[in-house]
Amino acid sequence: MDLQLDREKLDILANEVRSAGQYAKQQQSLIHRDYKKDGTVITETDLAISKRILALVGNLFPEANIISEETLTPFDDNAPCTFVLDPIDGTDMYSQGFPSWAVALAILDKERKPVGAYISAPRWGIGKEELFVRLDPYGPLLVNDEIFTARAAKDFPYQITMGSSGQRLMDFSHFQGKVRIYGSSIIHMLCPVLYDHIEGCVNQSCYIWDIAASHAVMLHEGMDIEYINGAKFIYDDEFTIQRKPFPLSLYGGNKACIENLKKVLPPRG
Repeated sequence: MDLQLDREKLDILANEVRSAGQYAKQQQSLIHRDYKKDGTVITETDLAISKRILALVGNLFPEANIISEETLTPFDDNAPCTFVLDPIDGTDMYSQGFPSWAVALAILDKERKPVGAYISAPRWGIGKEELFVRLDPYGPLLVNDEIFTARAAKDFPYQITMGSSGQRLMDFSHFQGKVRIYGSSIIHMLCPVLYDHIEGCVNQSCYIWDIAASHAVMLHEGMDIEYINGAKFIYDDEFTIQRKPFPLSLYGGNKACIENLKKVLPPRG
């Protein structure tokens, strides 16, 4: 059965994610860069956004699971859905003043399939400095409040996005295309959907909050992600409950694009 969530509550949630993006934009020139135990960057903005969105989700949907990069919360396998929050994806870029970062909230259904997304990237965009993506579960994809449908055929990877460690992990000897690296997995995975001349993506190992929202958008538009060894990507217990990074790099795009990425951009031997 399709996941049913109250539309008015989703409106409130979408507005909060959008507002959080604007707040992060206003704070960007004022923040102080710090480091977590694993060496990754964190700012006070991450913590403030995490606190406000987690509180709202808990109030609106108390029966749901919540997974956040900055806060450890319990997980109930019987919950009807799971919200996955990255208060700022691309914190390193954010802390340096770059525009390529996003506030990202995903919704997984009871089977852990990504079915909803709210992504605010207020310094990014398509021809203008604003990007807000809204995908209610099983609803239309909205970009800046307008229904969006990917237009171009994207079977061959002439241009792709990639994580910043891709140059160490992938074999470029047969790849003749272009690679764009923006420092945000959420943006990397959105690009094949939003931009006509970016066909696919290659994502290196990261966490559930780094990909879930954009994965929902990709699935909605007939795209998917797959491990570089050909294995199907699943939201297993290690990735979802234990919150460990997925082990291998991923190819992303439509089925034909993924097959072509395997040929022209395999992992290094």
